[in-house]
Amino acid sequence: MTRPDSPIGYALLAADTMMRKFKAENLPPEGHFHYHQGVFLSGMLKIAALENRDDIFQYAKDWVDSVFNDDGSAKIVDYGDLDDIQPGILLYPIYDKTGDERYKKEMDYVIGEYLACPRCNNGGLYHKVRLTGQMWLDGLYMAGPFVSEYGRRFNHPEYIDDIYHEILTMKAVTEDKDTGLWYHAWDETRKADWADETTGHSHEFWGRSIGWVPVAILDVMDQMEESDPRRAELGKVASDLLNAIISFQGEDGRWYQVVNKVKEKGNWPENSCSSLFAAAIAKAVRYGVLPESCAENAWKAFRGVSGSLAINGDDLEVGNVCIGTGVGDYDFYINRPCSINDLHGVGAFLLMCASMEELRRWENER
Repeated sequence: MTRPDSPIGYALLAADTMMRKFKAENLPPEGHFHYHQGVFLSGMLKIAALENRDDIFQYAKDWVDSVFNDDGSAKIVDYGDLDDIQPGILLYPIYDKTGDERYKKEMDYVIGEYLACPRCNNGGLYHKVRLTGQMWLDGLYMAGPFVSEYGRRFNHPEYIDDIYHEILTMKAVTEDKDTGLWYHAWDETRKADWADETTGHSHEFWGRSIGWVPVAILDVMDQMEESDPRRAELGKVASDLLNAIISFQGEDGRWYQVVNKVKEKGNWPENSCSSLFAAAIAKAVRYGVLPESCAENAWKAFRGVSGSLAINGDDLEVGNVCIGTGVGDYDFYINRPCSINDLHGVGAFLLMCASMEELRRWENER
């Protein structure tokens, strides 16, 4: 098979590969309402919308229908964990297309998870119920887009305001003033083995954790009026972080597992964080958050990621993707195993392809 010549071509190849690999209801972890499936299917729904692919839309809907009970509750869920809020974002396009009120009932269930989430003394959300006092960067994407969109759609402006403050709180406790990057996590108790005794934050800049942040911020901005001063403030937060990220871009366009240590022994280019950074940069250019010159950084990343992927028969293999990962030190991150076509990796890749396709069409219209 010849390589696709566009972002949407790569996206469709990835989507078709995964639909052959898994029945929707068997996506791992099977039956669990969880971000692994949510991230992947978020990308799938974006591609379905761009290409009017009803079969891709139906695939995502089939998964959603398999994980909820008739009363609107999730069948298997870690209630109140941010990771098990993220798939709620799938419910909006399905509700819009079907008009079926059961999806609103399911949204109400998921917003209940957010309301039940414990909080740190600074008001920030625990990443998981059992992780007392811990905020992780990943959580901005796991909760922010779903909660802010619920707030806009159903007249709960306090939810948008809460997510706005969550982003600023996360920035305050994780941002490194020297590099402009954000540390993976923060522990207000200072009891985690990775937590700095003085600051409470972790000690490394893990790629995928940072990648969730600008993607989430830009999605939250979508739920605000353009005249809202909070939107402009979040745009500045995203711009500052993305400019810091761009400064560490590798020679082939990709970013490394530990972002700021490109040339340190054992570090390696990682495709999920590279995809998320490219997706955010492309959207930020379209929004005027970054200058148009930064589009080349996104295209360079897209070429670096897509060029690293193998095509095996009819299947696209999305590799060089770190498996699910907690918080640790440098050796912990660089020694994490890689996977091929896991949902983290393909989901991030699809989000990049969708954003790059939108950038391509935007550039062609100008």
